[in-house]
Amino acid sequence: MQAIQLKLEAYINKYLELWDLYGVIQVIRKGEVLFENAYGYASIEFGIKNNINSCFSLASISKQFTAFAIMLLYDQNMLDIDKPAQLYLPADMKIDESITVHHLLSHTSGLYNFYNFENDFFAGYNRMDYSQNDFFQRYIHKKPAKPPGTSYDYNNSNYNLLAWVIEHVSGEKYEDFIRNNIFLPLNMFNSDVDDGCKIIKNRSCNYVKDFDANIKRPYYNEKFSIGAGAIISNCDDLYKWYTCLRDRKILSKEAYTRFFNENKNNYCYGLEHHHVYGTDRYSHGGDHLGVSTYMQDYFDEDICIIILSNNEAINQYRLGNAISDILHHVDVDVPTKHEEISINESKLKEYCGTYLKDKIQVEMMNGKLYFTRFSGNLHIEIYPVGEGKFARRYADQIHPYSITKNENGKMTFFGYAKKKLKKGSFPWNFRKSIKKLLETRNELLEIIKGLSGDQLNKQKRLTPLEY
Repeated sequence: MQAIQLKLEAYINKYLELWDLYGVIQVIRKGEVLFENAYGYASIEFGIKNNINSCFSLASISKQFTAFAIMLLYDQNMLDIDKPAQLYLPADMKIDESITVHHLLSHTSGLYNFYNFENDFFAGYNRMDYSQNDFFQRYIHKKPAKPPGTSYDYNNSNYNLLAWVIEHVSGEKYEDFIRNNIFLPLNMFNSDVDDGCKIIKNRSCNYVKDFDANIKRPYYNEKFSIGAGAIISNCDDLYKWYTCLRDRKILSKEAYTRFFNENKNNYCYGLEHHHVYGTDRYSHGGDHLGVSTYMQDYFDEDICIIILSNNEAINQYRLGNAISDILHHVDVDVPTKHEEISINESKLKEYCGTYLKDKIQVEMMNGKLYFTRFSGNLHIEIYPVGEGKFARRYADQIHPYSITKNENGKMTFFGYAKKKLKKGSFPWNFRKSIKKLLETRNELLEIIKGLSGDQLNKQKRLTPLEY
């Protein structure tokens, strides 16, 4: 036992020498804590550190709670998961009648997936006030992209719809149903559904990197995550949840059989299933702005691994799998970063440009390369690790970004070809930089004026409109 604990501690410490984790890690086997520790800040602004009781956004780990709630309604004969989902939705929220509740649960509905770079939902619409009907009509009420049941496509729309099924069938708000039927029966008193407004005790703030600085993650309205994300919890509560699934509490045996049954692409209902180390592993991760989470359950061996982070420094899947390897006596490689290679500045500039307006931009500033997002408001430093390969400076990436030439000789990033700059136009980042320089100049003039009297009173003040 002690040898395993020492190996876990040595690996995790070595890994975290490379990456600045804000969050918690907990490993429990047969009721004994093998490792637990908290790192970084819950609030940089107030200098409050994370502790093992801190509460974190779970992102997509939340899906298993939504799926479990559906199975509760199934157990109560309030719905049939093999019947059309539209039977259990409000009259003004109908979807293709061939899509069943099972298809939603297993991500095989074939519904249009609006989580992509070209769509205006992410970092656009999801910052607006939430209207269930407008959200449904604008993004979900579309002809299926593929015939239901034919293929797997991980799509948050499925779980948004399941949340609305829960509300329509139960007559309760989604958050009330989850609280009354899951959290309270399991004494999960530190767990809640975030609506973006309520005060949640001990909740850690979420941070991302802009250049080399920590900043608050870009805003989005959490109400749009209903059913697919938005649950807040901590290690203590998630272990209670683990024991519920391990001991098959609350649900019937038949419901658990469907809940854990593997469908396409190793996906069950809100959980993934893999047979590894000669046993069964159920797991799910969560990724969002300033959120990196992962949970692995080995019920037969009674092992629960929880990783919750309120920044984006770690790759929680690499770390979680390494912890699992150590617990199963599999050798693990020493943690390393992608090795930076030397490329001259003129060569690096070939990668710079706009690939998708306001969403995918590569630019160079002070000799460093940045992947710029959100209309120039978030700058992710990247560095070369191979020909056309780039890794994030401050976040662990298993697979580096690829920026390569297509068959037409154009540089492509995420499948988008670099756009030509129109004659007479300036990139938005250039305009932004000029504006900032002018503002700085005016501030300096004010300082000089204060030191030197009124001799600069007549100094012309430039405005951003004059360039």
